[in-house]
Amino acid sequence: MSENEENEPGRRARLPDGVLVRAVRLSDAEEITDRINLPGYRAGTLRPPYQRVEEVRKYMENPSPDALNLVVTLNGKIVGNGGLNRLSGRRQHVASIGMGVHDDFTGRGFGRILLGAFTDAADDWLDIKRLELTVYTDNLVAIGLYEKCGFEREGLLRAFGFRSGQYVDAYTMARLRL
Repeated sequence: MSENEENEPGRRARLPDGVLVRAVRLSDAEEITDRINLPGYRAGTLRPPYQRVEEVRKYMENPSPDALNLVVTLNGKIVGNGGLNRLSGRRQHVASIGMGVHDDFTGRGFGRILLGAFTDAADDWLDIKRLELTVYTDNLVAIGLYEKCGFEREGLLRAFGFRSGQYVDAYTMARLRL
């Protein structure tokens, strides 16, 4: 498979030079652990600090059969990662997304590229009607990205998570393919 075939299975736009979207590999465990331990990255997640490579690798070794776990790289360095997890049963038309971008690479379009890969896969390959996610209410950059990509706020989850010694609220957001 050529780099373009791996990079753009359903892409509608060409990616910048040096940028690649691909499936997560077990060999990525250490680099992904480094990302999720960054203060800005971690602040947007429910992860506790000081994640160990062994914990991340164990999670990566046993993915959900209906998960799509991707990374976006710049010149071989992982700058973002995330997962799309399809639900089951009477919610099999739904998938949830979680993602993050390296602290030093936010605001440079990598979140948009990663989210675009997930929405393209959901729409063009997986027949997902509803994509949903949660985002802390103070993560204005992420909220802006999600809204630009068609996600709408559906509700407020009060005291959703505990971060830096206090409870924080989150929005639940979704995008419906009509």
